[in-house]
Amino acid sequence: MSASSAASAAPKREFGFDIADHRAISKIVYDEVGILLPEGKSQLVYGRVAKRVRALGMSSVADYVALIRNDGEERGRMIDALTTNHTSFFRESHHFDDFAEHRWPALADRLAKGGRVRLWSSACSTGEEPYTWLMAMLGTDRAAANRLLKSDFKMLATDVSPSALDAARAGEYTKQIVRTVPAGMRSTWLSGHDDKQTVDRALRDMIAFRPLNLLTDWPIKQRFDAIFCRNVMIYFDEPTKERLQARLADKLELGGMMYIGHSERMIGPAAGKFKCIGRTAYQKVSA
Repeated sequence: MSASSAASAAPKREFGFDIADHRAISKIVYDEVGILLPEGKSQLVYGRVAKRVRALGMSSVADYVALIRNDGEERGRMIDALTTNHTSFFRESHHFDDFAEHRWPALADRLAKGGRVRLWSSACSTGEEPYTWLMAMLGTDRAAANRLLKSDFKMLATDVSPSALDAARAGEYTKQIVRTVPAGMRSTWLSGHDDKQTVDRALRDMIAFRPLNLLTDWPIKQRFDAIFCRNVMIYFDEPTKERLQARLADKLELGGMMYIGHSERMIGPAAGKFKCIGRTAYQKVSA
């Protein structure tokens, strides 16, 4: 392809954006949250960053890069814009089936006897995962939900994206988004009119939504009986995955469950602490 042909094939952009700009943004994002943004994602990066450049009345991405190096608040907005929040209700449903059928009965019995249960959705995005988790546990039993609210049960749901957490706390979704919720659960736990469906208050009250960067210090002292960390590590390099898995393993009770995404795997020293007992479902068998 000639130089003139290549130039004509390049996307027309409102703001100047070259490979140096992409690499600078990629480095900032990697250093902050560990996400890899290879050059093949330059159009995605430009599309999301351009909105912030426009909103601030700036003339180039290079000027924006200079700003975010020193402006932590705007840097946070950029990272929020670049965070991928693709999720859905009952995504990779075999994980919820495994927990509801094989793990939850014993934990529910523990609660009934006055014990405690702690669960963690570690990259909850806009909330579909933790709400699905509760629906899978409770089915259509509202009485069970009331008992759970009165017991020593807590579900933590965290994400690095403030906008995703705002959506999760609100628990409002379109009919298109909730179409994957089984009909019985949908009628039990969702209500609304027109195109807006809202998650029942009982489920929202069971979840503590909190901001958390998985790569920084965690203000978490407790251990959990199960952790979901799905489809997050696909954005990390191998050393970052290994460190994160080791930290997650340390936050699991012995015998606790770790659920990861269908294209992810356990690696490094943490892998030796787990036994695979289902599709990307791992039980901690060694401290």
